[in-house]
Amino acid sequence: MFLHTKLEKQKKEIRIAFIGCGKFVSMFLSQYSHLNKIEIDSIVDLNIDVAKKNCFKSGITEKEISKINFTNSIDQILDRNIEIFIEATGNPLIGTQHACKVLKNKKNIIMVNVEADVLCGKYLSDLAIQNNVIYSMAYGDQPSLILEQIEWARLNGFHVTCAGKGTKYHPTFEYSTPDTVWKNYGMTSEEAKSAGMNPKMFNSFTCGDKSSMEMAAVANASNLKCPKNGLTYPSIGVYDIANNLIPKSEGGLNDYDAQVQVISSIDNEKKNIPNDLRWGVYIVLKAQNENIMNYFKEYGMITDKSGRYSALWRPYHYIGLELAQSIYSIALDKKATGQTKYYNADVISVAKKDLKVGEILDGEGGFAARGRLFSSQESIKNNYLPLGLTDGAILKKEIKKEKYIKLDDVKINWQEEVLTARNYQNKLIK
Repeated sequence: MFLHTKLEKQKKEIRIAFIGCGKFVSMFLSQYSHLNKIEIDSIVDLNIDVAKKNCFKSGITEKEISKINFTNSIDQILDRNIEIFIEATGNPLIGTQHACKVLKNKKNIIMVNVEADVLCGKYLSDLAIQNNVIYSMAYGDQPSLILEQIEWARLNGFHVTCAGKGTKYHPTFEYSTPDTVWKNYGMTSEEAKSAGMNPKMFNSFTCGDKSSMEMAAVANASNLKCPKNGLTYPSIGVYDIANNLIPKSEGGLNDYDAQVQVISSIDNEKKNIPNDLRWGVYIVLKAQNENIMNYFKEYGMITDKSGRYSALWRPYHYIGLELAQSIYSIALDKKATGQTKYYNADVISVAKKDLKVGEILDGEGGFAARGRLFSSQESIKNNYLPLGLTDGAILKKEIKKEKYIKLDDVKINWQEEVLTARNYQNKLIK
């Protein structure tokens, strides 16, 4: 907090590099000319021409673009004078490889790539500590914003009963594919194409994969619990959060005290509910004594019927438009804007359709499997296949629709860094 005051005294440039130049990074680039003391040294992307076009479309001048070092390999920039790397490929396997290289070269990294963070984040976070550098969530994405609220609450002595986000969810969306996504998401394919929106990535938002990933990231950073059998997406407006997102023992919907949950902005008939939180984040606080309950009432805070629980929410997240917060936090305060500290949660794979022997799975937001949030203990005990390992995995046996997929059911071309990370994390489970 109060970083702008520190920035006023900053003399040297903060040199950064992007790995991947898609939608999230393009949003940051739109803000770039309005930011002080941040200088893009390099951009790594497999398609350099497209990366340059994204820069230009985002308002970066040709003169500024000419100053940026473009390359298609991270290995070409590890020895450059770069303070902070931003991993934004969205690929959990490649992202883990990139993060390992950056951290072992004793450089700070911001993980826009929540998929890699959920798959291998505890290992990567510990690797950063070993190398005396910072491994951080990306501010602007919902997990970091949720962690900010949790940190504020705990710092001020509140008990956090629940935390999460909103989304547009319906049970039928769990079978959404890149071919059907735009109708479910709420726009035409022409509008999506014009906006440069990747159907597979946005399908991950629609079918629940991204929500499961983001809540796993929050659980692994905050030590909150996962629901017993995955997220349930109750349709709840902001003024009803405190009444509903509390333990069942207190008259609410949650399996546990101190857990994560995602709420839907539409009802069972796919109609928008009043006061929805589709784009926002929230936490539920518990008053620890009668005095605090009285203050909740005196100052008009929204509470449950008992007056003991209150909700706090932020209606929007600004995605890449507010990524600079993470950059400045690392450069000026030497602090992450959220980071993995535990291995509480995994996102396991569920068959979206009947799957045949030899079929190649296609990862998050794809046609073959969807993700479900589970505790790491359940995931490891049952040998479930993490969703982050599904892209390119080959089925060794038939799997019926709705069945959980196990690691023994597939052939995986393991990358050394990912295998090392998963073995490290599995050993943490007792």
